[in-house]
This record gives sequence, C-alpha cells and structure tokens, in this order.
Amino acid sequence: MEIFDLLVVGGGPGGYLCAERAAQNNMKVALFEKNALGGTCLNEGCIPTKTLLNSSKMYRHATESEVFGVTAQGVTYDHAKVVERKNKVVKTLVSGVGATMKANKVTVISAEGVIQGREAEGFAVEANGEKYIGKRLVVASGSETVVPPVPGLKEGLESGFVVTNREVLDEKNLPKNLVVIGGGVIGLEMAYYFASVGSSVTVIEMMPKIAGATDPEICKVLTDAFVKRGMEFKLSCKVLEVKKDSVIYEENGEKKEIACDKVLLSAGRKPATSGIGIETLQLEMDRAAIITDRHLCTNVSGVYAIGDCNGKLMLAHTAYREAEVAVNHMVGKTDEMRYDVIPSVIYTDPEVASVGLSKEAAEEKGMNVKEIKLPMSYAGRYLAETEGGKGFIKIVVDTDKKRMVGCHMVGSYASEIIMTATMMVDTELTPNRLQKLVFPHPTVAEIIREAIFHI
Repeated sequence: MEIFDLLVVGGGPGGYLCAERAAQNNMKVALFEKNALGGTCLNEGCIPTKTLLNSSKMYRHATESEVFGVTAQGVTYDHAKVVERKNKVVKTLVSGVGATMKANKVTVISAEGVIQGREAEGFAVEANGEKYIGKRLVVASGSETVVPPVPGLKEGLESGFVVTNREVLDEKNLPKNLVVIGGGVIGLEMAYYFASVGSSVTVIEMMPKIAGATDPEICKVLTDAFVKRGMEFKLSCKVLEVKKDSVIYEENGEKKEIACDKVLLSAGRKPATSGIGIETLQLEMDRAAIITDRHLCTNVSGVYAIGDCNGKLMLAHTAYREAEVAVNHMVGKTDEMRYDVIPSVIYTDPEVASVGLSKEAAEEKGMNVKEIKLPMSYAGRYLAETEGGKGFIKIVVDTDKKRMVGCHMVGSYASEIIMTATMMVDTELTPNRLQKLVFPHPTVAEIIREAIFHI
C-alpha cells in the first residue's frame, strides 16, 4: 500500500495551499476533494460574488454617471450573461488550481475523503472504496450554511424557493422581490448586488444592526447607502415562517408578512465536520469546530485542522495563512498564527475593511488608547472620484506602547488599502516611523497618512 507523508481532506483555499506548500517541502501529498478544487471560496463564495459585484458596479457607473459629466443611453443589464462570465472565471481559476497541484506532484483524489482513524503505518482515509495512509493528516473540510429551525425553510430549500449562497450564484433570472434572511457579510453582498441591478430587496436581521461585529458607525454609513439604493431593512426582527411565496416575521411583537418570489438564506455558516470520520480520532471539539493551537495542531499528534473547520475566522485568507503555519510546523520552522492581524472586508459599495482592535475592544484588554477619525474626503482622490460619499477612517493607537493596534474604514478602495494598515499593525512601527513613509499622490490610501499625522 502506498504511504503518503501527508493526507489533506478538503481542497478549498486552506487545503490546496497546504498540499502545495507541503509538496514544495518535499512531502508526498494526497489531497481529497469531493466537489471542485477551490472549495466554497472559489466556487460559491469569494470569486463568483466579486465577479457579479464588478458587473453591477459597471452598470451603476453607466447609469449614475451624469454627476460626473457623462451621460449614457440605452444601458441594459443581462444577468444571464453575467452569470455565464462568472462561470468562465471560476472554471479558469479551478483549472489553475488543478494545474498547480499537478505541477507540484500532489495526488488529487476527486472523491469524499472519510477518515478511518489511526493505524500502525499512519492515519487512514477512505475514498471511492480505496484506503490511503498518511504519516500526517490535515482536516480542511470547510464550512456549510446554517439552516435555522424555521417552519417551511427546509421545504423552501427543497422546492428552490429558498436558496443559499451556492444556488443564488447560478440564478439565471433576476428575482423581482428578494428577501434575504440574515444581514451578515454574505447576505449583504448578494443583497446589494441584486438591489443594484433591479431587484426589490428586503433584508431581515435579528440584530439591531447589519454586518455583525463591524463598527456601528460604519454600519450606519452602509445602511444609509443601501437604503438610498432602494434596499429595505427589517432589523431586530425574527423570521417565524417561510411559506410558498412569502416570509412571515415578527417586528416589535407584531407578526408581519412580506411577499417575494425568492428567498436567500444567509443566517451564517458552521464548520462542516460531520460525516467525515473525525470521531475516529477523538479530536477535541467546540461544538462543530475542531480545537487547534497557534500552530494549527489538534490534541492528536500529527493531526492539524485549518480553515473554516476550526471555527477561528471563516475567511479564505485566514485559511491560506493557517496552511502555511501548519506546514512550517511539520517541517520544524518557527511560525505561529496571529489572528489579531487578519484583515476583513465587505465588498459592497462603499467597501468596508478593518484590521486589529476597535477602541472598545482595546480598552477591554486594559489598553490606554486614542482613536483618530477622519473623513475620506481628506484624500483628494476620494473627493475627485466620489460624489456625496460619507466614507471615513478610524485608527486606534496604544498610547503607552506608541503603536497602531487597529484600523477601520468605509469608502472606495478600502479592500485594497487595508493591507497597508495591516502591515502597520503587524510590524508595530511607532507613529514617528510611520510618518516617514511616503504614499503616492493622489491616492485614497493617503487617508492613512493623514490619520497618522493626527496621532
């Protein structure tokens, strides 16, 4: 029987990068993926949603350009063609991942890998009736949509009236009236897309604000921008029932009903750890999440868990970094995860991005901090390219250690700018040193430089 140095269960961002890095460190690797390489991110999340959002941005630029002195006529939007292009982009990238695996001599098994436990030679994984043995094992099984116990929801999913982030990306027709259950990042991005290209969209959220733990002031800017675009929000509301053509919810103790022709379920995600045999290893768990340390090690020597399945931060770039840390630990290189410097982004318009601690979170840790808030209009390019934008930046500074510990912003290019702030938080450079950095002019990123000089 062929024995591998490493078996990786799951071919999403964490899994395939782990396989690649391990192979580059002279390991013999087998990677198991039951669907398509790239996992949720590449096939049902990050990439396809950004492809759709980019098309909607182009449409909005064409139809809302008069204030910039540009008038477009006869502008149309072909959603089916946009979906077709999205599929082409995804196919290209999936093929690229496959080519990378082949180039690094990773054995890819296109089947579900089910863990069978530990044997004398190593860890056993079964796929398509065959057994594979590895000296080490990485679980990278990803996450799945949370389906709350709401009457009618399961039936709606079966009929197609209710869709998840997976199915909504392949909808060929724009829904006339869309109800989104959940105001988190995934729900907001898709809600914003459909609202931007003609659908009437209502978001029902149990919490008093959208976007989860995002800064409340940023959430207010987002909400106002979305409402201006025609979206409606039902905050602090609970979904009671999903019917064949409507959703019943509770608002201020009163039962209400909203008619729609499609429902998007976006009530969160949970680690996908059932049915893959992890119980055979007796791993320590926190509900559905596999418990790991800063090296991504589980309680079982030789077994690692990376990506969404460990429940730390369900972001593709977190999984990428975890893959590298896990492989470095395997080969004896000094490395560990720092979850406090992982940036997060919401890819709507305006964009939202943040890294590190908020002022409140820093104070809870006992830090003495100062928060600097500036409008994005301090950056000339932002003002030149944005009409009526309410964007701003907040940076949080530890006044004792003289270093930046957090940055939060809402506005154009935030997704690209946040990496600059991430490096500042990660390297712990002093304000005096940061002020010596030269930013190209004019760029929206100069807002960070402006903020630094207000410390």
